[in-house]
Amino acid sequence: QVQLVESGGGLVQAGGSLRLSCAASGRTISLYGMGWFRQAPGKEREFVAAINWNGSGPRYADSVKGRFTISRDNAANTMYLQMNSLKPEDTAVYFCAGKSLWGSTESKDYTSWGQGTQVTVSS
Repeated sequence: QVQLVESGGGLVQAGGSLRLSCAASGRTISLYGMGWFRQAPGKEREFVAAINWNGSGPRYADSVKGRFTISRDNAANTMYLQMNSLKPEDTAVYFCAGKSLWGSTESKDYTSWGQGTQVTVSS
């Protein structure tokens, strides 16, 4: 099982940017589909972005399309989420997740999860 650790969260003003990282250990993620999810207080965990094992097929939730970019560096065993034009409604704990080969928009499909990193966007 791969271990995942998120970093890069923090407090930012609306309109600002953050770059989240998801560092993997214990196993290479080169054959893992990867995803980002988020959970705001009192809300269900929701899909943010996903990417296939080879970097193909990035997909995004409508709420972040055009503002967020998912990417990965298999050589570094790391995945990223570049978040631009942040809004207060982006405030949440962000989780990275991994599964075999193909990214998915469904959290139930993922077998490995990180502990999350807090992102807070002030208005």
